[in-house]
Amino acid sequence: MIHMATRLLLVLPCLSVGLSCASSSESPVDTCVPGISVACECATGQHGAQTCTSAGAFAACVCAAAPEEDAGVAASDDSGAAGGTNGSDAQVATGSQGTFVATGAMTVARDDFTATLLGNGTVLVAGGWGVRVLASAELYDPATGTFAAIGDMTMARTGHTATLLLNGQVLVVGGQTTDDSGQPYSLASAELYDPAAGTFTATGDMNVERFNHTATLLPDGQVLISGGIDSNGDPLSSAELYDPLAGTFTATGDMTAARAAHTATLLGNHAVLMVGGDSGGASAELYDPLAGTFAATGSTTVARQNHTATLLGSGFVLIAGGTDGIVALASAEFYDPITGVFSAIVDMTMSRVGHTATMLDGGSVLIAGGNESSARAELFDLDAGRFTATESMTMVRWSHTATSLLSGAVLIAGGSGVLGHLASAQLYR
Repeated sequence: MIHMATRLLLVLPCLSVGLSCASSSESPVDTCVPGISVACECATGQHGAQTCTSAGAFAACVCAAAPEEDAGVAASDDSGAAGGTNGSDAQVATGSQGTFVATGAMTVARDDFTATLLGNGTVLVAGGWGVRVLASAELYDPATGTFAAIGDMTMARTGHTATLLLNGQVLVVGGQTTDDSGQPYSLASAELYDPAAGTFTATGDMNVERFNHTATLLPDGQVLISGGIDSNGDPLSSAELYDPLAGTFTATGDMTAARAAHTATLLGNHAVLMVGGDSGGASAELYDPLAGTFAATGSTTVARQNHTATLLGSGFVLIAGGTDGIVALASAEFYDPITGVFSAIVDMTMSRVGHTATMLDGGSVLIAGGNESSARAELFDLDAGRFTATESMTMVRWSHTATSLLSGAVLIAGGSGVLGHLASAQLYR
């Protein structure tokens, strides 16, 4: 668990040896975001970094002897295609470039589904939208690189959530389905997937039907369900807790704003950060599990929904992309849990909505797909504090899933493409 007192101090590897030297340039090379260190120019054979101070100005460049160069690291061109990669399943070090390789296809084409890493290393894929709302589920086995169908869920669902519980089971909650006439409606029902038995069984219903909500596993084993859209099409401010021991949902305090297509991120102090969403605008708030209440925190620099939120090793949260309700966004920002403030950082290489953001073993963040027109991917480099293009996916996709595997590879599966729903999958490694 990341302690909340940890500050965002992103330094280049050369600085860890504690060397100091004169630099050939002490001018800032990037947007100054307090706490971030960016590269600066040093003498040949040295690396340098300068840190943005709380006053919003860069400190002097600090230089040190450069570490041995990684032969697996290659620059990428403007198209986002990487020029040579090591192709290893090992950790992707900050600044290194991975590659996308094909793996087995799902048994059913689907988007707006869930993909959950299980304790044994396989991935549970459930529900979503194909030719209809789907009840089907399947397992991806990284050892064989194949998907295999398993038993159906008790209910067809899309826009639902799937959360791995502390007991190894998966809680599937809410979503949207259709009646016999094809009319959609929101669900209050929930079910459990038991990996040992390979079956789904019903559990208690929520107090309110909802889809496009969030589900967050709390340290005590309960699951916080927040927001979403009800059957009338209205965003919800209500929240509830699922107790795995009792198999029941209980109402908790309401959010300060109705939200759907928002994000919920568990912070190092066990509070949960809610950001944006439909009707949420630029507002954000924190859920206190001990008090069972929500309280407002700082606002984002722009209104967002369908964005991503990634907890970084520093304790900061990276908010990226999404839409302001009119256009897709390229902008990104940090949330500082100590000050409760959002700060804009450099933009992504392109605007994205319906994308994924996945923390890699080396600490960088993989941003992939989105926008209904792009196969491009990029990395957020924590040392440099910027986004850089990495190799593109093999095809355009959005509303897909991205799951970190035990090997460190990332499984990209399904979604929608230019020709419709996708069954294909690939690995980034």
